Amino acid sequence: IMTQVPCYTIINSPDLEVPNEMQLKQDLEKGDTHVKIETLKKVIKLLLNGERYPGLIMTIIRFVLPVQNHTIKKLLLIFWEIVPKTSADGKLLQEMILVCDAYRKDLQHPNEFLRGSTLRFLCKLKEPELLEPLMPAIRACLDHRHSYVRRNAVLAIFTIYKNFDWLVPDGPELIASFLDTQQDMSCKRNAFLMLLHADQERALNYLASCIDQVQSFGDILQLVIVELIYKVCHANPAERSRFIRCIYNLLNSSSNAVRYEAAGTLITLSLAPTAIKAAAGCYIELIVKESDNNVKLIVLDRLIAMKENEHMEKVMQDLVMDVLRVLAAPDIEVRRKTLALAMNLVYSRNINEMVQVLQKEVAKTHNVEHEDTGKYRQLLVRTLHTCSIKFPDVASNVIPVLVEFLSDTNELAAVDVLIFIREAIQKFPALRALIIKHLIDAFPQIKSAKIHRAAVWILGEYVEGAQILEVVAAIQQTLGEIPMVDAEQRRLAGEQSEEQQQQQQKESGDTNAGTQSSSSSSSNKVTSDGTYATQSAYSLAPVPKKEKRPPLRQYLMDGDFFIGASLSATLTKLALRYAEVQPEARAQNRLTTQVMLIMSSILHLGKSGFPTKPITYDDNDRIMICLRTLSDRTPEAVAIFKHACRDALGKMLDAQHEEDQRMIKEKQRATAKVQPDSPVLFAQLSNGRDNQLGENVFESSLNQALAGSKTAQLSDMASPNNKLNKVTQLTGFSDPVYAEAYVNVNQYDIVLDVLLVNQTNDTLQNCTLELATLGDLKLVERPHPVVLAPHDFCNIKANVKVSSTENGIIFGNIVYDTALNTNVVVLNTIHIDIMDYIIPASCTDTEFRQMWQDFEWENKVTVNTSFTDLHEYLKHLLKSTNMKCLTPNKALSGQCGFMAANMYAKSIFGENALANLSIEKPVDDPDSKVTGHIRIRAKSQGMALSLGDKISSSQKQSVQAA
Repeated sequence: IMTQVPCYTIINSPDLEVPNEMQLKQDLEKGDTHVKIETLKKVIKLLLNGERYPGLIMTIIRFVLPVQNHTIKKLLLIFWEIVPKTSADGKLLQEMILVCDAYRKDLQHPNEFLRGSTLRFLCKLKEPELLEPLMPAIRACLDHRHSYVRRNAVLAIFTIYKNFDWLVPDGPELIASFLDTQQDMSCKRNAFLMLLHADQERALNYLASCIDQVQSFGDILQLVIVELIYKVCHANPAERSRFIRCIYNLLNSSSNAVRYEAAGTLITLSLAPTAIKAAAGCYIELIVKESDNNVKLIVLDRLIAMKENEHMEKVMQDLVMDVLRVLAAPDIEVRRKTLALAMNLVYSRNINEMVQVLQKEVAKTHNVEHEDTGKYRQLLVRTLHTCSIKFPDVASNVIPVLVEFLSDTNELAAVDVLIFIREAIQKFPALRALIIKHLIDAFPQIKSAKIHRAAVWILGEYVEGAQILEVVAAIQQTLGEIPMVDAEQRRLAGEQSEEQQQQQQKESGDTNAGTQSSSSSSSNKVTSDGTYATQSAYSLAPVPKKEKRPPLRQYLMDGDFFIGASLSATLTKLALRYAEVQPEARAQNRLTTQVMLIMSSILHLGKSGFPTKPITYDDNDRIMICLRTLSDRTPEAVAIFKHACRDALGKMLDAQHEEDQRMIKEKQRATAKVQPDSPVLFAQLSNGRDNQLGENVFESSLNQALAGSKTAQLSDMASPNNKLNKVTQLTGFSDPVYAEAYVNVNQYDIVLDVLLVNQTNDTLQNCTLELATLGDLKLVERPHPVVLAPHDFCNIKANVKVSSTENGIIFGNIVYDTALNTNVVVLNTIHIDIMDYIIPASCTDTEFRQMWQDFEWENKVTVNTSFTDLHEYLKHLLKSTNMKCLTPNKALSGQCGFMAANMYAKSIFGENALANLSIEKPVDDPDSKVTGHIRIRAKSQGMALSLGDKISSSQKQSVQAA
């Protein structure tokens, strides 16, 4: 018969060398207390590792059991828990009667610690023959003076009643009378817990009798009361009116755990607006007051889940300002979730208040340098951006606040500000003048080339009328003296530039000093002895001195000529637009020549050798095109500069908006509001007593439980997520032991449910499943040995911990003993699929490019497939890798024989995976196969390699299927 072994106390031990049984016996008999303790520990570890010492039981009863040392008593409780108590034929060992007598003595021991620990041990005993003689002693412990003994006595009676109710048939009455006389909270809690599970009616009567004092109870008892109310009200909705007031009172409990459970119970019992408001308010208070970051995140998730329910969302909209209090938390993840939740809840009545709070938060971040400050600013900018687009009325208040970010040294927030300004200036023509004014004011303070480049584009595209000259002046000011090469030569020669001269003249009022220094090509210096020494700028190698240049000039000197090309395009647009508003030819020409001088100066500087890197051919060509456009004024080129750029931006923003709307529709479609076969509930026809608070509790709790789970359909039976498809065959059908495993992947661990079948006519003793792992997997515990009767079977579970997204392998063998010898059956390897840990995710193009640049591991996979359609191959790839395509559908639509797409996914461990697909096929040959490659980038080597392997294996499967 197969022995069903219970789960024991797990003690981790390294591989021990198996000692001699005689040596163990000698140490237990003749050793002093310390030796006995060490030997007993050794015996316990050996028993847990599968060794068997039936001869030791009598030695321990004779020489160790009488010892009164507390450590030995504790170790003996573990020993008696794990030692086999039955013989091979399933009968209780005779020696256990002596042990039972020792238990009884310990239950009557004057020391309360020994009594209590023995009672705790009895909870784990599964042999009624041993428990029966002890029942009078266990009952007597209920009246002990010490609460430690009493509460463990209640637990012992509870477990014995649950497992063998005939041993204590009057258990509930006994505990109910015990509960009435108790003052200690831990004893009350254990007694109430037993009544809750054993006799709910008695528990309800007790609660009804003391419902007014619940507020004064300890938190451990309050938690059990919340659990009882939840169970009772769901089983019998008529009881709600009696107990829902009690739940309201518990929302004000001094214990955070009780408040959390009470709020969760309240919203499952009632969807009344007052209940939702009270629960949400309680959750917000918990987040604000609780210091543990994990608690904040968990409770925030509960709030977000409440918002998903359309009945609750309307009530929660009034709590937006309370939700924003959570922003006081320093953690960036908490702030991100809070801002997202507030943004989903905000509506036109409270948007102004929310914007004011966000503006205060922006002000708080200015002088605080924390590692996450930059990211937080970026979050605030994005939220204000969304507010302005969603509610255009607040845009005029938001723009001045956001423009201040442009001078920020942190590029993250400044980039997002410009993305917002670009969208706002296109969508809100009425605000253009305001935006341009603030942008011109902020332009000289910008410190980053990337930000300057985008700001220059916006100014060039949308400035009109008299502001054109202001923009050109601002650009000239941030470029410095023109022509630049002459200015740099003078600087190198040690002379002062015109600007410096003017500054000096203003300060000193001496005009001669400036002219003298500018006319001389050499400079006078004073030597250490006080005489003048003259040195020529050309006779000595110039000493590079870090000069403070205007920002745009500095970018060009650093070799960044892309800003020069952008500047040229902007100046060209300004000159062309000025020609429309200024009828006077002279004024037109003056601006055009000024603009052309700046462009030619940039070109000259690029080839002069002064910058750290020369101008690239691409930037050179762009500036030349701009110069030629201004000199020739061909209608086609002018039309492109004047209109095509703005049209392109409009189309891009429309495409983004369509994509966002499509995503929202897909989410709405995914959750069906009402199923076609749902019963219709008529409030007028329902029984008033069953439905006192206006909704069906059971129905609503069932809907909540099923939210997010998809119903099983016939089509899903063939899906790879189906349980049958996750069964791995470990041995052959002709092996003596047949084994197969179901691999159940949870978030951070894998449970292997292994079925073992004895295919022989022999009894297999000590049949052990021995497993080992490869990769970032770790076996938590060794599966316990079992005995398999002829043609019998059993299930063994093994737990494996996972710590990162890598392809893991589990391998091993089955070892068993027959009457003659020990045998081994080698198992097939189990490959852990990384797809169980990868989930699709989204990120912006900028973030994608930044990560692509930062990640050092790249894996290039060549496309080898039977697919003949580019779009079909992309779909197959996304399905087999769980990645999300970041390239919008509009960019991928149509057939041109070539496709490039970016994909992104995240693992549950927080690792990022990027992929770039680049495939092609001849357009004129419909039967040709798709060719190309996929580049994968990740921070860790394991992630990049595992994802590449997954793509390769999915390609092989598709080729074989074809």
